[in-house]
Amino acid sequence: MKVLITGFDPFGDESKNPAYEAVKMLPDTFEDIELVKVEIPTKFYKSIEVLKNHIEKEKPEVVICVGQAGGRFTVSVERVAINVDDARIPDNGGNQPVDQAIVEGGPAAYFSTLPIKAIANAIREGGIPASVSNSAGTYVCNHIMYGLMHMINTQFSEIRGGFIHVPFLEEQVLDKPNMPSMNLDSISKALGIAVKTACAVELDSKQTEGTIC
Repeated sequence: MKVLITGFDPFGDESKNPAYEAVKMLPDTFEDIELVKVEIPTKFYKSIEVLKNHIEKEKPEVVICVGQAGGRFTVSVERVAINVDDARIPDNGGNQPVDQAIVEGGPAAYFSTLPIKAIANAIREGGIPASVSNSAGTYVCNHIMYGLMHMINTQFSEIRGGFIHVPFLEEQVLDKPNMPSMNLDSISKALGIAVKTACAVELDSKQTEGTIC
């Protein structure tokens, strides 16, 4: 089985992005799973174009996109992407769309086709904090998740895909008091668990991962 896993390059004022730093640490194979690791630009529009090119080239069975979510305590397995770009800051290309549809006339939202609850549970069983998230935001992470799911629903129906957010690295919060972080080894281990679970589990578990607000 082939898995395409992507991570964004650094953005904002950060010199590192834990997403691709952790992706780079993954092995090239897990038993019968081949990993294709790709860095994606933190740019609206361009990110989806780069992802599509790699999907067409590699023809993976599973696609997992990974991004940074500074301020989160856990590895967050995203449930849903919404059809809106609303950028608080410009991306790495200077784009800052506000209240714009990602796909004009597209559905309001797409759900991940990964076994999100099984992945979150497996990561926790591996000793790493994890949860299911119900908001991928409105920045480039949500943009590429929506773009991925739109491609799956319109062009690549044989692919399963979704998105995972990871916390800041420890060195990123040295100047950010009280900001949560996670070490790189744990983030990479969590992504490895996610890959293996996504390939092994067909039907997601029914355990609760809901939130009150």
